Amino acid sequence: MNLESPKVTVEKSADYIFNALTDVKNFEKLMPENIAKFEVLDENSFIFGLKGMPEIKLKMNEKAAPNKVVLGSASDKLAFTLTADINAVTENTSDVKLNFDGEFNAMMAMMIKGPISKFIETLAQNMHKL
Repeated sequence: MNLESPKVTVEKSADYIFNALTDVKNFEKLMPENIAKFEVLDENSFIFGLKGMPEIKLKMNEKAAPNKVVLGSASDKLAFTLTADINAVTENTSDVKLNFDGEFNAMMAMMIKGPISKFIETLAQNMHKL
């Protein structure tokens, strides 16, 4: 299953966005209002939980300065990646788009498609908070 957020334009440089996204504690600023838990485990991973959803552990998988940051789930039961594609528009403006990619059975995909779509859309819309 592949889901994409709308592309958002942020009034920050690509380098700034990249550096902010590679510091996992900054993901707390991007989380939706209904966050129930956010805990940084180490410099490369964190756990978050939304009300009514199971907790998810994400870890840093890949960094390609200044255009790409890839986070992956730390669980084999729910294997997916969340990729931030960062493109410089001007020296102080960047476009950011999030891509969610995971392997799920049809039933699971049906259940999580809506909530995950809304979640990555919220993360993208909150990029200006970095």
